[in-house]
Amino acid sequence: MSNDEVFAAAYREHYWAVSRYVARRLDGRTSEVEEVVAEVFAVAWRRRADLPASPLPWLYGVARNCLSNAVRGYGRRRRLVDRLVNDESAHRRQIAAGPDAERPAAWVHDALTRLSPADQEVLRLTAWEELGTEEVAVALGCGTRAAAMRLHRARRRLRAEIDRMRVLAAPDAGPSRRDARHVTPKEQGHG
Repeated sequence: MSNDEVFAAAYREHYWAVSRYVARRLDGRTSEVEEVVAEVFAVAWRRRADLPASPLPWLYGVARNCLSNAVRGYGRRRRLVDRLVNDESAHRRQIAAGPDAERPAAWVHDALTRLSPADQEVLRLTAWEELGTEEVAVALGCGTRAAAMRLHRARRRLRAEIDRMRVLAAPDAGPSRRDARHVTPKEQGHG
């Protein structure tokens, strides 16, 4: 099979997977998704001789780099607006009930957004894209052991964030005002 045929087969087989990968990271902003996906396959076309036998993890790695370039390209204004919106919604959010009261996915999503972009990415590659550790390593451009360690640490941080959110959502179990007031020696029976 020629390099052109290998590329065409990879395009046909993986176009929608790459599109979903990009869309989830750009929150479905259609015009931006299309631009990034086009860039991914332009890179794949230029490097069609380098396409591995199983190209999807490699395409995810290219998409990851294209997404990074796109985010940088949107400029400071765009990043500032995104940060302000995220910051404002995080500060105004009031967690009123525990994870059992809502859809679990909402809690996981909220906890995920509080993690670093690197932690978010490794967790998304395994959960959303359903990649194994070896494929995650290809997508991230690192070794299998490093990918496994990143995944382990990201899962640990996600669990800690969910636990922290549970504590914030728990009803105030602290002492009552009466129990917390200062007790005089007379009240203790020393007077």
